[in-house]
Amino acid sequence: MSAKNREISESNKKLTIADIADELGVSKTTVSRSISGNGRIGAKTKERVLKYIQEHDYKPNVMAKGLAQSKTYNICVAYPTDCATNELPFFQKCLIGIVQRAAKEQYDILIAMVSNTDISQLKRIVQNNKVDGAIILRTLMDDSCVKFLKQSNLPFVTVGSTSEKGVIQVDNDNLAACRGLTMLLLTEGVERIALIGGNTQHVVTQNRCQGFKEAFEKWGKNVDSRMVYLDMEDTLAIENCVEDALRKQAECIIAMDDIICKKILDKLKQDQVDVPRDIKVASFYHSEELDKNIPSITSIKFDVPELGTATCNTLFSIMEGKEVQPKTVLGYEMILKESTVTNWNR
Repeated sequence: MSAKNREISESNKKLTIADIADELGVSKTTVSRSISGNGRIGAKTKERVLKYIQEHDYKPNVMAKGLAQSKTYNICVAYPTDCATNELPFFQKCLIGIVQRAAKEQYDILIAMVSNTDISQLKRIVQNNKVDGAIILRTLMDDSCVKFLKQSNLPFVTVGSTSEKGVIQVDNDNLAACRGLTMLLLTEGVERIALIGGNTQHVVTQNRCQGFKEAFEKWGKNVDSRMVYLDMEDTLAIENCVEDALRKQAECIIAMDDIICKKILDKLKQDQVDVPRDIKVASFYHSEELDKNIPSITSIKFDVPELGTATCNTLFSIMEGKEVQPKTVLGYEMILKESTVTNWNR
C-alpha cells in the first residue's frame, strides 16, 4: 500500500477507546472514565485524554457507551393502529417533535403499533429491555398501554390526559380551549349550539365535551343534550347529525375536530346551506385543511410538534431522575374566521 493510500485508510479508520489508550499510554478504563466523568481520575490525565479526543474528533460508539452506562439509547413510542387516515397528520407532527428532541440526546425511536386490544409489540419491546423509556401517543378511558407500563416500572409519559393515578402527562389545554371558544359564541348571542364528536373512549373527546358543557354552566344555561352527538365517526352518521341539528334550528355546529368538521361542511354544501348566513360552523381543532374552505373556519390551534417535544423533554427528565410536574399543560390559539360571523346581513 502506498504512503498516500495508507494515510487515507488511517484517516477513515474509526477511532476506538483502545486506540486512544494505546496512543496515550493509559488504560481503557482511564479513557472511559475521562469521557463519562465517572470514577476517580487525575485532572491532568483527564485533560490530556479529552484534548486528544477533541483533536481527533472522536465520537463514542453509542452501543458501547450504552453498555457502559446500562442504557439502550432507545425510546419506544406507542402508536395507535386504529387511527383514521385523516388523523395521521396529528400523530406524524407529534412524532416529529419527539424524534427531533430525542436526536439531540443521541436517542433513536422504536415504534410499537398498539390498539386497546393488542399491545403485544409494546410488551415485547419493553420485556426484552430494548428501551429506556416510552411515550404513549394517545390515551383512552380504559387504557391497556398505561396499565401495562405502570406495572413494568419503565419511565413513560402520555401525550394526552389520563385518569390513572401516578402517570406523568403532557397535554394541550383542551378543556380551557373548548370552554373558551364556546363561551365566545355564547357571548355573541349564539346559544343554540350543536356539538358533533367522535369516539368517547378517547380521553380528548371527553375533555373537549367537558369544556363545551362548562361554558354553558358558566353562562348560566343548560346544554341541550339532544344536540350533543358523540361517537359519530362515519360519514353517514355525521350527515344525519347535521340534518337533525338543522331540524332543531341550531344556530351553530361545533365539530370536535377538523375531520368531523370537513364532513359537516361537505354535507352543508351538498344541501346548499350557506355558512355563516344559514348556520355557523366552528371546530375544536384547527388544521391547514380548514383554511382552504370558503369561508375559512373558526377553530382552535395547538402546536402539535411542540407537544411532542415537551413530552420527550419530560421523559428525559424522568429518566435522569429529576422531579417533574404530574401534568404539563400547553397553551392554544383561538383562530376567529368568517364561519362564525354574527353580524351577517340577512
